[in-house]
Amino acid sequence: MEIVAENAAMLSNYEVYSLLSDLQAKSSGRKKPNKSQQNLATISYEAVKYLEKTPCKDQTPEIIGDFMKKLEPFKLTKSEKLQLLNHRPTSAVEIQLMIEESEERLTEDQIEQLIDISRSLPGEDEEEEEQMEADTGEQQEAGE
Repeated sequence: MEIVAENAAMLSNYEVYSLLSDLQAKSSGRKKPNKSQQNLATISYEAVKYLEKTPCKDQTPEIIGDFMKKLEPFKLTKSEKLQLLNHRPTSAVEIQLMIEESEERLTEDQIEQLIDISRSLPGEDEEEEEQMEADTGEQQEAGE
């Protein structure tokens, strides 16, 4: 198979998660896959397992559409919007890493607005904090 346009479209984590989940659902119960299909199934499985642990599992097309509308006044590129959607920045430093020349293009108020918009996405920050605390607790127990 030849790749015609490798960057024809960029996909959000939600879109990848939905696509792979649908493919897995359609492929279950089929005849025994060959070696390359098994490899692809493994990669798909691992990607879905990873994405299930991220906030994208709680997103919908409506939520994403609303998020993109909120970003319109900032004149961001498609890739910058996608990074904000996938990574949900919580600090000005993260915004600087995701938005090229953000110091020249955005005011401090706009950066704070972007952080607030990112926080409005589903996927509780509390869940992330609880997971980090659980991981820290496991590391401390292992060290004892």
